[in-house]
Amino acid sequence: MSTEEGRGNARAWLLMSAFVVLADQVTKTYITRNFGEFEFTTVLPILDITRMHNVGAAFSFLASASGWQRWLFIGLALCVSAVIGVWLWRLPRNAHALLAAGLALVLGGALGNVIDRIRLGHVIDFIHFHWDRAYFPAFNVADSAITVGAACLLLDALLDARRNS
Repeated sequence: MSTEEGRGNARAWLLMSAFVVLADQVTKTYITRNFGEFEFTTVLPILDITRMHNVGAAFSFLASASGWQRWLFIGLALCVSAVIGVWLWRLPRNAHALLAAGLALVLGGALGNVIDRIRLGHVIDFIHFHWDRAYFPAFNVADSAITVGAACLLLDALLDARRNS
């Protein structure tokens, strides 16, 4: 396989990452234009669309820190994104699609949230599930892509272990 053939395949996966970033930013723009912070609309008895600002990481981890966490999360996301981008670029054309899709989803999600952190100093979250008075932390399209991508990576690793045993 030539280097150019491998890159052609990587371009498709990087396009998937770009689509995730675009979908994430478009939905966050819609939310910021149409909802005030903490304003919500009930979509289903267990689902609200609620505009929230998260200065922390997943589940508001380090949200109460003094502001240094913004730069830590930006740096971490950019480093992880660079590693994943190189990994995708170097994947052989015959690499498992589950692995490549997982990497592309995680990359798109990480970049979607880092854009918010750089531009706004926080991440816009708006998908808010609850059961009665028990509320799950709000999330967004980028968080969803990261979660599905991580699941794809775990599933690929499990399937790969089975194939090799």
